[in-house]
Amino acid sequence: MQLGLVGLGKMGFNMRARLRERGHDVVGFDPRPEVTDVASLADLAASLAAPRAVWVMVPAGEITRSTIAELASVLEPGDLVIDGGNSRYTDDRGHADLLAAHDIAYLDCGVSGGIWGLEEGYGLMVGGADADVARAMPIFDALRPDGPRAGGFVHAGPVGAGHYAKMVHNGVEYGLMQAYAEGYELLEAEALITDVQGVLQAWTHGTVVRSWLLELLAKALAEDPEFAEISGYTEDSGEGRWTVQEALDHAVPAPVISAALFARFASRQADSPAMKAVSALRNQFGGHAVRRAGQSGTVRPPGQSGT
Repeated sequence: MQLGLVGLGKMGFNMRARLRERGHDVVGFDPRPEVTDVASLADLAASLAAPRAVWVMVPAGEITRSTIAELASVLEPGDLVIDGGNSRYTDDRGHADLLAAHDIAYLDCGVSGGIWGLEEGYGLMVGGADADVARAMPIFDALRPDGPRAGGFVHAGPVGAGHYAKMVHNGVEYGLMQAYAEGYELLEAEALITDVQGVLQAWTHGTVVRSWLLELLAKALAEDPEFAEISGYTEDSGEGRWTVQEALDHAVPAPVISAALFARFASRQADSPAMKAVSALRNQFGGHAVRRAGQSGTVRPPGQSGT
């Protein structure tokens, strides 16, 4: 099958390679001349035979919106656009309506797999009409992991369902990563444990907490013992916030995902104002020791013994 692919970043570049390895004709466009196959979206459209299929793999938000708007102007009736980025599901209806005004079909596809997708395949969660999904199925089958289709692909529902499923997937990922990270820190804190990396490695097979994320954590620790080369500052990419907002809107308790999101916020504070307030309050009501700014020790109020 022939496919236009817009966005050749960390994932898009590998997706193009995987599709080509599996016999598909992929024409890629990216603003970077060293990776692109064509000079513009108009050239991309001209290089594809009608009816065209174009996969958009660019950052969520305004870049995706402007890309889809430009595609609407260069594609033709009967073509298909697939948004495979991490767009918020609430954007999908607007994208679909914009393209429908030009008789262009639309699918939203949540994609998981990161930089490992080239070899392992990508988990795909798709939203849209049955006929449009069937039309793009050769591409989905080439991108997903080998094995039964249901093990790495789902047609989750109508337009918006794919990105909603991916949003929740990433929220769950936040919670899993936080749990593994806290387990790592607890192992690291105990002198009885002399091989932290070995413990994590041993968990990767046979235990009930085994997972690909755990394998990656063990691998990362083997490559950089005690994570000496990185800081604890951790970004959030948006989906965690969106998942927590959906939990609020649906009145679904999500304490683990919420706590994992807030832990990322805390990671960016070298000296948390909130924890300063907690320390001050403990000192005020209980006379508990506080650590002064710029000091390594603690200061106790006169006549108080720390408890």
